[in-house]
Amino acid sequence: MKKFGIVIAVCAILMLMGCATVIPIGTMYTEAKFPMFATSNGGTGSKVGESECTSMFALITTGDCSIETAKRNGGITKVYTVDGDVKNILGIYGTYKVVVRGE
Repeated sequence: MKKFGIVIAVCAILMLMGCATVIPIGTMYTEAKFPMFATSNGGTGSKVGESECTSMFALITTGDCSIETAKRNGGITKVYTVDGDVKNILGIYGTYKVVVRGE
């Protein structure tokens, strides 16, 4: 019985420790917007371009969520800011979006 308690305690500690990631991720559900970077161009820009990837079961990911695709989709040549937008449910279904603002 004592070994079982130790195993449970170790598992609980490991689950609570988490992992450091670039993208904020919740274990069960994630819906977050976060900055990726800003340039020294200043301003926020009047144009917005987006690109998106989709992940299924944390096994298959499709799409193109590159900055270049977001720039092309928004007709942007001068980038001011790049932000990320992530939504994920239990690792079963997730969307990852890059939002570029500029001129």
